[in-house]
Amino acid sequence: MVNTKIAIPIANGALCMHFGHCQQFAIVEVDIKNKEIVSREDKTPPPHEPGVLPAWLSKEGVKIVLAGGMGNRAQNLFSAQGIEVMVGLPAQTPEELVTSYLNGTLKAGQNVCDH
Repeated sequence: MVNTKIAIPIANGALCMHFGHCQQFAIVEVDIKNKEIVSREDKTPPPHEPGVLPAWLSKEGVKIVLAGGMGNRAQNLFSAQGIEVMVGLPAQTPEELVTSYLNGTLKAGQNVCDH
């Protein structure tokens, strides 16, 4: 089974609610079949400009992004890279979010980004 990489924008150890302004991304490798976290690496993203983060995360092998808020244009850019996006998520740690995702209990909420 091939593992999947999930990216979560973080600030101060938890989900950053404004996607494009996060300090780092937690890139969490997961074993979907066994519903477990394999590894986590925190990476500093390149400077934020339209289209940069989707291309960068795609090169990192990310297939899923868990976010608080993200504009429609950014969501479309991720979709074009073949990356699934969930928005409106709570400010929890990457491990809490990924575990909920793997267990099928993570629910998307209201997108807190309006651009």
